[in-house]
Amino acid sequence: MRMHLTSAAAGLLLLAGVGAAAAQDVVIQPEQETVIKEYVHKQPLASVKLPGVELNVGTALPDTVELHEVPNVKYRYVVVDNQTVVVDPGTRKIVKIIQ
Repeated sequence: MRMHLTSAAAGLLLLAGVGAAAAQDVVIQPEQETVIKEYVHKQPLASVKLPGVELNVGTALPDTVELHEVPNVKYRYVVVDNQTVVVDPGTRKIVKIIQ
């Protein structure tokens, strides 16, 4: 019985750790955010529609969405439903929604 409880506790701790790691937000440094906002303002894009896709941090955008480069910044951006979103090009996940 003790072994089962220990295994269950270890499993719960492992799952809690995985959940905590998944919940961590990507932090965009303030100077990077300023560069992105200024670039987006100077290089406006037409908004694309993505029916059925919720725009939230962590949402992955489909491969059909063209991501646009911001010079000297690792992230890309696109305008979806009139909202500018900053995307990690490796995962295609939204890391920031610019207001």
